[in-house]
Amino acid sequence: MPTSILAKYSDPGPPWYTIYPTAPQFSAAVGAEAYEHWLRELPAKDAISLYIHIPFCRSICWYCGCPTNIARLDAPILHYLAVLRDEIGLVSEQTRQALPVSDVHFGGGSPNLIEPAEFLGLMELLRRRFAFVETAAVAVEIDPRTFTLGMAEALGATGVNRASIGIQSFDPLVQKAINRVQSEGQTAAAVENLRRNGVSRINFDLIYGLPHQTVKSCVETATAAVAMRPNQLAVFGYSHIPSAIKNQRLIEKTALPDNAARAEQAAAVAETLVAAGYREIGLDHFALPGDELTLAQKAGRLRRNSLGYSADTCKTLIGFGASAIGRVGEGYVQNEVALESYSRHISAGRLATSKGHRLTDQDRVRATIIERLMCDLQVDVAAICAAHGLDPVPFLDTVERLAMLADDGIVDVENGFIRVRHDYRFVIRAVAAAFDAYLDRSP
Repeated sequence: MPTSILAKYSDPGPPWYTIYPTAPQFSAAVGAEAYEHWLRELPAKDAISLYIHIPFCRSICWYCGCPTNIARLDAPILHYLAVLRDEIGLVSEQTRQALPVSDVHFGGGSPNLIEPAEFLGLMELLRRRFAFVETAAVAVEIDPRTFTLGMAEALGATGVNRASIGIQSFDPLVQKAINRVQSEGQTAAAVENLRRNGVSRINFDLIYGLPHQTVKSCVETATAAVAMRPNQLAVFGYSHIPSAIKNQRLIEKTALPDNAARAEQAAAVAETLVAAGYREIGLDHFALPGDELTLAQKAGRLRRNSLGYSADTCKTLIGFGASAIGRVGEGYVQNEVALESYSRHISAGRLATSKGHRLTDQDRVRATIIERLMCDLQVDVAAICAAHGLDPVPFLDTVERLAMLADDGIVDVENGFIRVRHDYRFVIRAVAAAFDAYLDRSP
């Protein structure tokens, strides 16, 4: 990819478009009252997804932008779980009946910091309050550094069937620079314990663009990762935003690779994974040929939601926990981010919704266009507009960014159909941004 293109579209980058509109567009105009109404109006027979946020880690990784807190003792975690159970009760009481659940995801933070007995109780409560379908996918994010055999057994006993394991890099120099020292042995042991207890679908997270990272160290990490044969890998580019993420100020900026080096690292990792038999999925995921993501991509039903690429087709996502985002009814809702505010609302018997966004017809069309671009690297804008009864011309002819992308050879545009050239897949977010009506006024 030409360096001129990298300089033009990679720094600073647009949003990741896991949802649209993105979270900066949420406002207090949508609060608990709207959320309650949307919950009451949910169709009783439509399957939903659940997200449970566990915002605790034993130590902070300096690159991390996730909402999390350091808990060196268990007391804060136990208090949070008590509040979380109350929230599950409050939300489930708003629905007409126990809604069917097809997907559950525990994110963090480090969900495996929960004691096995507590996790067993939490899963029992969810199954009592909701109607899990027999084939429900239940996923948990895992930090191998704090993962125990007892927790592996609890995951297997409660029906967890997918685990997402953070690796980032196996290079000791890089690990020290990001305050996350994690050996290959720890990771391999976690994978073995998971599989032995029936958690058969394994995902790995890798990152490029970290301090002191090189093409060589990226390839070595990818090679070590595929030797453990995960079903999926997510390969993210590190975003250095120390003005917004305080812990990133501990990272030495001069040790970060430039845009050209980042592109080389991303391409080298992709080549390594494809050579090992993985298929490219969207912007930054890779999956084995028989994996659900690969099958969803082939069938044209790959989705992108707040967790990334997914085969989950549920229209409703209910989020539990501090900062959790959900999509319910007419739009998005988000809980209070601060633990104290979140706990205060729930303890008072109120939903902890702090802000959200009510979707407009324009939002829905643009969200569909952006999702198809992010998933398929192509989109039929004319067909999507026709399905919504809208004229495609305003979405195509007035988009200056799209014309610029076409002039730069990144996309081909013909009769309302847009295709991103494969060599430029790493700037797909810039293409999606051409349809973001809020981008120029985002904070």
